[in-house]
Amino acid sequence: MMPIMYKDGRLWAALCLMGALSAGAGHVWHGAPTMRAYTLLRVICSAVFWASCRQQSCQPIAGHSSLGSLEQEGDVTLGGLFSLHDSVREPDLTFGSRPAPTSCSGFNFRTFRWMQTMIFAIEEINRQGHLLPNLTLGYKIYDSCSTTFQALRAAMALVNGRGPGEEAASCSSAVPVVIGDGGSTLSLVVARFLGILRLPQVSYFSSCACLSNKKEFPAFLRTMPSDLFQVDALALLVRHSGWTWVGTVAGDDDYGRQGIQIFNQQVGRQGACVAFLEVIPKNHAAERMSSIVRRIRLSGVRVVLLFALEQDAGALFQEVLRQNLTGIQWLASEAWVTASVLAAPHFHPILQGSVGFAIRRADLPGLKPFLLRLHPSMAPSDPFVLEFWEKTFGCTFQGTPGQSRCTGSEQLANVTNIYADVTQLRISYNVYKAVYAIAHSLRSMLQCEPGGAPFSGGSCPHVSNIQPWQLLHYMKQVEFTNEFGETTKFDANGDAVATYDLINWQLTGDGAVRFATVGRFDGTLSPSKKLTIDDQAIVWNGNRKQIPRSVCSDSCPPGTRKAIKPRLPVCCFDCVVCTAGEVSNQTDAIECERCQPEFWSNQGRDACVPKQLDYLSFQDAMGGTLLATALLGACSTATVALVFARYRNTPVVRANNSELSFLILCSLALCFLCALAFLGRPSAWSCRLRHTAFGIAFVLCISCILGKTVVVLMAFRATLPGSRVMRWFGPVQQRASIFLCTLVQVLICGLWLGLAPPSPRRLLARESAHILLLCDVGSSLAFSLVLGYIGLLACLCFLLAFLARKLPDNFNEAKFITFSMLIFCAVWVAFVPAYVSSPGKYSTATEIFAILASSFGLLVCLFFPKCYIILLKPEKNNRKNMMTKLTSGKQY
Repeated sequence: MMPIMYKDGRLWAALCLMGALSAGAGHVWHGAPTMRAYTLLRVICSAVFWASCRQQSCQPIAGHSSLGSLEQEGDVTLGGLFSLHDSVREPDLTFGSRPAPTSCSGFNFRTFRWMQTMIFAIEEINRQGHLLPNLTLGYKIYDSCSTTFQALRAAMALVNGRGPGEEAASCSSAVPVVIGDGGSTLSLVVARFLGILRLPQVSYFSSCACLSNKKEFPAFLRTMPSDLFQVDALALLVRHSGWTWVGTVAGDDDYGRQGIQIFNQQVGRQGACVAFLEVIPKNHAAERMSSIVRRIRLSGVRVVLLFALEQDAGALFQEVLRQNLTGIQWLASEAWVTASVLAAPHFHPILQGSVGFAIRRADLPGLKPFLLRLHPSMAPSDPFVLEFWEKTFGCTFQGTPGQSRCTGSEQLANVTNIYADVTQLRISYNVYKAVYAIAHSLRSMLQCEPGGAPFSGGSCPHVSNIQPWQLLHYMKQVEFTNEFGETTKFDANGDAVATYDLINWQLTGDGAVRFATVGRFDGTLSPSKKLTIDDQAIVWNGNRKQIPRSVCSDSCPPGTRKAIKPRLPVCCFDCVVCTAGEVSNQTDAIECERCQPEFWSNQGRDACVPKQLDYLSFQDAMGGTLLATALLGACSTATVALVFARYRNTPVVRANNSELSFLILCSLALCFLCALAFLGRPSAWSCRLRHTAFGIAFVLCISCILGKTVVVLMAFRATLPGSRVMRWFGPVQQRASIFLCTLVQVLICGLWLGLAPPSPRRLLARESAHILLLCDVGSSLAFSLVLGYIGLLACLCFLLAFLARKLPDNFNEAKFITFSMLIFCAVWVAFVPAYVSSPGKYSTATEIFAILASSFGLLVCLFFPKCYIILLKPEKNNRKNMMTKLTSGKQY
């Protein structure tokens, strides 16, 4: 760092100033203790500085560094800071010899136009005279060379009233206001310094949101909107276009880093994701630039926001061209969205279709002739005109070998460059508004009436000795509408009204780039109305009219939900089909919603539909089969009954108690037919009928079989001499026993129906697409008693038949009764676990199967042997063959 020395105690002032700036450019101070220390330091330094300045001998800063400046005297001198060069060549500081002078390089034609616009505005105000009558404005402009150190030295020179190497002057010649600087980083340094002195600074190009902090930068104002508004506009553009996977690249300065940080936070709140954040180094190192472009290529993004200054953007695009990276939709920050140097033909393949927001433009009448009137002979004291002339025409005034000599006869009107291009006056317009804002503030100050001033004692400021803090007060209150219909004012943060044009880079027929306005952003409107876009007017990258897609994962259609991929942003996900019973009826659903209990998801999983009613219907294959089987059994029983009726007088029918046989056949027919009550949609009558009917029918059948078994068993005992047992088992007794046995079941069923009858029930299983219609038994005890009573009679019948199975007879019916009861009991024993474990309608089918199987067992075992003899062996159907005699183990 160049040593700075003041005589007569001014070293303390210098140390105070450098201490206040020790945080460095771009660093934001946080915390109440830090802010209190900063405020105290500011007060001390301000007092020391002005106290030292009031002394008579203000000495210049030692050293050989000189600052190029342009000056015009006036009643009020406006300071100006412009980065007319892009960099500074610093000398080697060995501290062993006097440092060589610093020099700036890389002349910037665009910034030179901004400086000329400031001069144009000042001369226009002086010429018209109605805004500031009897008062002329002057200017003193320094080149900050795009570096913080040079910007700070220039600001100190403006405050001192002279620069290094200039003649000593009184401190009262200091400027009361400074216009500049351009970059946010440069303005941060200057604003910290000028804020200590409460000297107003109006920036025309600094947009960093950090500069809105009035605790750190109390004297900073700007005609450039804050990046908060630009980022808000860019985030709305991302949401409007449906982009959820965006890459970001920032310049390595306060403008780029803070702007891109706010943007990433904004789009994150909107549900979009940032694929990467890369920073362009200020030295534009080739390896780092190559790495950035490779990262863009590998990320898969189709949209990239470049939040950087024009120089950094140009360096990145050179590398993009070298690696032939195409197909990227570039979003531009306002710093380069209208940069003519980037609109060169070799950038068209990658930048055609770029979109971004630019501050409002205006056509300044008379500016172009003012710019073209510039000539070296008109400004011999202007240190910048000669360099401008040499760079414009590629000549030299020094007669350098190998270069043509400038003659002065060259015509600016014949040259096409960014300096004379007044089609996109945006930053120039900001400079123009800054000059007029100061002029209107001075006008308000001139109109001050003694006693009504806002300062102590009601005294008005003296125009001949304007104090910066007085002018700052009027500038904060300024509000005016210019000739273009735009209102200029500063809000509480010193920011201007935020309005942007949405710019689209479109190629014209002659191959040039046209910065077409395709939308507008107005920060004063409600969120829903801030951004207006003419989608039909936009031409996207690749000369397409359709909005490019940039997503990490395609949207999940209705019927699916997003499943976040591990270790990836939330915008990268898989689409998982909703499980059965859940639906999603919108795109990119976070989760599936479960249907109501009576509804189920359709096949597409995008709507809930009523569940299907599930019951054992006649139309089901299983229900139809059981129906056919039941009808077959009933028909078979009827056929057997017809055979028995036809041959009722034959010995086989008569020998087996034809009355009981017909009663058994009738009960079996009822057993087959009661199975039909289990089919179809359950209703109150069918539920009550199905259990009671089959219970009574089976008890009637088993009672008849039990009666026949007892008769067979007692008949053989009656053959013993002197036995009179058969008189207790005559037809009347048999009917009575059957009636009593059946009556017990009827009473059980009657109590069941009276106290807790079976009823239809809807079973809403959550994991099933069906509503099961079942018959609730009502009382499990009654149902158990019905089945238990049937089982009791069946077991008793089986036991008696088993005892009589070996009684001598050519046709021993007890043997067939034993087989029939064995089958009956086996079926119903297997029925219990099968019924309990069968789901839904299959439990009903299991019960029907048990009824039909046991009924067929009884029909086949009891009556098919008799039918076989009647129909196929009629020779055995005689009385002799039916009689049996017992003698010593012999049959007779």
